[in-house]
Amino acid sequence: MRVVLSGYYGFNNVGDEAILYSIIASLKKQHPAIEIVVLSNDPAYTEKTYRVKAVNRWKIPEIMKTLKNADGLISGGGSLLQDKTGRKTIPYYLGIMMMAVILRKPFFIYAQGIGPVAIPYHKRFIKHVLSKAAFISVRDKDSKKLLEEIGIKKPIELVPDPVLGIDVIDEENNWFTKQNFQGNVISVSVRDWPSEQNYLQKIAGALDRCVQAGSEVVFIPMHGEHDDITSKRAAEMMKEKSVIAPYDAEIHEKVAFIGASDLLVGMRLHALIFAAVTHTPFVALSYDPKIDSFAEMAEQPQIGHVDDEWQEEELFNMLSLQLREKVKEETKLKFFTSRLKLETSELAQKVVQALKK
Repeated sequence: MRVVLSGYYGFNNVGDEAILYSIIASLKKQHPAIEIVVLSNDPAYTEKTYRVKAVNRWKIPEIMKTLKNADGLISGGGSLLQDKTGRKTIPYYLGIMMMAVILRKPFFIYAQGIGPVAIPYHKRFIKHVLSKAAFISVRDKDSKKLLEEIGIKKPIELVPDPVLGIDVIDEENNWFTKQNFQGNVISVSVRDWPSEQNYLQKIAGALDRCVQAGSEVVFIPMHGEHDDITSKRAAEMMKEKSVIAPYDAEIHEKVAFIGASDLLVGMRLHALIFAAVTHTPFVALSYDPKIDSFAEMAEQPQIGHVDDEWQEEELFNMLSLQLREKVKEETKLKFFTSRLKLETSELAQKVVQALKK
């Protein structure tokens, strides 16, 4: 059995690489002999890191040849079908699906987050292509609602993000151990986002107060050098000491960094998911509905949106409360993730069974 995986892979984005890592692990758990070929921006890195075959996501003839020799295509997860980051994103991913249709290969929408979609033509294109899908699954209610509004009549399953099924590796956490942190450790995941509110300054102010109360702060860049730059900006705004974890650390290391913390302040969705799977309480700062949706599902607080007029004192109070209620919040997250981990396994099982047919 051979399957092709299409997504935002090979771009050094920890969130999307974690999705790929999780999907590969789930598929192999269901069918150890499955052969997986990933469409990647960096095929050599993908092959070396995940021990799968990979082809260049931009070479159309190579993709067509790969699909022709495959049993099906998996599109996902992540936020692939959205036009917030550019006008070419939706046509690219739908174009890959149409190649599968032309070659009469089934394709599966795998735990995707859909939207936002602002361009009317994109909505019509999504309706046309996804109506031909063998199976559609999305990771949140807003995505399901959007597809229904667009006009998709096929069943749409609501499933967890694949990363919630990740196996947390219990190994020595060398970098974290060397920091010799004392007291509570607050990990921080920030990203750059256009806003009239100086949200980074407010985060820095709240973190200063946490350090003065006895905590230590470590920034975890989730998207390579992009988040490393933003983490440095936030750290420089702080009056108190903080450290920044290596931006090029492996996925399992970043999971371990967050898991070794007592609390996370997070903007990146997969930083929040890493916190959930390691049962680390968190406070979310939203820039996208997917953040609001996940925080609500995990029953963890969020300070608001980057454009909201919240104050650093509010964030400090929220962080302080999460630390005081740490045991209760950990128990809540254990229950939340144990149920969803089973559901991620069931999704991979459905796809494998469909491919066998």
